[in-house]
Amino acid sequence: MKKIMIQDMSKHLGETVKLGAWLANKRSSGKIAFLQLRDGSGFVQGVVVKAEVSEELFAKAKTITQETSMYVIGEVTKDERSSFGFEIQVKDIEIIHEAVDFPITPKEHGTEFLMDNRHLWLRSRKQHAIMKIRNEVIRATYEFFNDNGFSKVDPPILTGSAPEGTSELFQTKYFDEDAYLSQSGQLYMEAAAMALGKVFSFGPTFRAEKSKTRRHLIEFWMIEPEMAFTEFDEILEVQEQYVSYIVQSVLKNCQLELERLDRDVTKLEHIQAPFPRISYDDAIKLLHEKDFNDIQWGDDFGAPHETAIAEHFEKPVFITHYPVGIKPFYMQPHPDREDVVLCADLIAPEGYGEIIGGSERIHDYDLMKQRIEEHGLDEKAYAWYLELRKQGSVPHSGFGLGLERTVAWISGAEHVREAIPFPRLLNRLYP
Repeated sequence: MKKIMIQDMSKHLGETVKLGAWLANKRSSGKIAFLQLRDGSGFVQGVVVKAEVSEELFAKAKTITQETSMYVIGEVTKDERSSFGFEIQVKDIEIIHEAVDFPITPKEHGTEFLMDNRHLWLRSRKQHAIMKIRNEVIRATYEFFNDNGFSKVDPPILTGSAPEGTSELFQTKYFDEDAYLSQSGQLYMEAAAMALGKVFSFGPTFRAEKSKTRRHLIEFWMIEPEMAFTEFDEILEVQEQYVSYIVQSVLKNCQLELERLDRDVTKLEHIQAPFPRISYDDAIKLLHEKDFNDIQWGDDFGAPHETAIAEHFEKPVFITHYPVGIKPFYMQPHPDREDVVLCADLIAPEGYGEIIGGSERIHDYDLMKQRIEEHGLDEKAYAWYLELRKQGSVPHSGFGLGLERTVAWISGAEHVREAIPFPRLLNRLYP
């Protein structure tokens, strides 16, 4: 007898198969028991008909507890009523381990309770769907960059300096030196781009920000491409092509998951390049028209400002050419203006905020040295980075996409904490 997974049931219509599963939920009448089964690859209904099985088996089916693990033997049949399209007519059940008093029941639970039980909450239909969408975004990311000639490079997680020159870092001891958990792999990716042309990294990053908003995590994952011989407008095109690609991949390969989440897919179907662009100058004017008089030229945008700007567009929107004073030291100045830099933030629709930050990087040695001094950075720590501008420097550009914010937007999750398996939040390091 063939042991299969739920995701492969369509290939075994009419066959009797063996399925390893957990019981997600159940309901029964006097004559039929309906078992909601899951195996990690998906969910399917198991049907136990009293007249077709032994009394012992039917009694077992009616008393199985939530999250009990088992092997189910049965025939794969069509189920036109479900979006999955198949069910299993159960002929036998072999209990592996009986779960007792599973804490997360179908009733409503508070957020803190669910977060304390995150290791179990992941098993729910909603969290399962979000994790499958996350996996598809990751799969599509590798596919996009591999198909477009990028090489994957892994920058270090322990660093001796801060890429963005901020104090919001986790500090640790590296033997007898100070070290930090990386807040970005960008500087190392610039070095890699000088060796390999087009590169991308995909790894964890850490921000010691004491923020409690629905957009922030302490530990999150970043996709950071860098491209040699690439100027500002060119990197915007790569960003919109990449984001379009992952959204369309999710629409194609995660239909069941999007349906389970009640995601309005019409809002995703038109996410295709090109994306609209608005300059920082015009964004300030737009906000003033919307009575956001608290924001002035030179201020950074907060969540309400980004949401207000995004409401004007049905697609993600680039906000370009921010003031020098609110952006990191490494960004290339505008060729005609000293007060703004060649950068852009990509703002997702529906209030999900910035999902990408990118720019053309300074490639001139003297200007980079000047910027490092102006920001009060330790020139010795950045000596290797500065040397890149001495040894065959070229115009180059890159960006960083926050995986969890992107997954939250695509899946329609209310909070970014739902877009990562085990979120690290302010005051939460468990489980």
